[in-house]
Amino acid sequence: MIFIYNDYGGTHTTSLAAALHLKIIKPSSFPLSKEEILAVPYFNKLTKKDFGKLIFHGKDQEGNPVYTIGRKSQNLVVPSLESLGLMLFKHFKIEEKLILSNTSPTVPKIMSVGGFFSRGLKIDSIGVPLLIIGAKQCIKDIYELVENTKQVALTSTEDQIIVLENKQFQK
Repeated sequence: MIFIYNDYGGTHTTSLAAALHLKIIKPSSFPLSKEEILAVPYFNKLTKKDFGKLIFHGKDQEGNPVYTIGRKSQNLVVPSLESLGLMLFKHFKIEEKLILSNTSPTVPKIMSVGGFFSRGLKIDSIGVPLLIIGAKQCIKDIYELVENTKQVALTSTEDQIIVLENKQFQK
């Protein structure tokens, strides 16, 4: 299985999701400290040049690769990844699953504002504290999203490519 967590910027909730998936951070450490949040790989570190790039975070305990991608507001990125995956799987006769999981529904408004100040306007003195508050607000939802993503991946037997919008986590 290949896991790809996606959202608008690809640097906040997706990075937290990848870190939870890979057990870099664990629910037993909730609530996370500011230092723990800022230590998450790629958290608040990606820039505009990283939009649309698959970022490899590592392999999970079962050896499955975990990626993230910032898709901006482009509604075509996930369908394009889905189509490309199907083509590659068919062409190379790969028996693999691709799971595309949207973390956007977990994003609290304060995190969006913090991301705008920090990544958009480069004003970390305002943006980072807001991002920390937002990460603390949504970390349990992201954990549940990751657990749901892994469960769906394991129990789905029909589809080779699974797209999860995760609307049940909508704020």
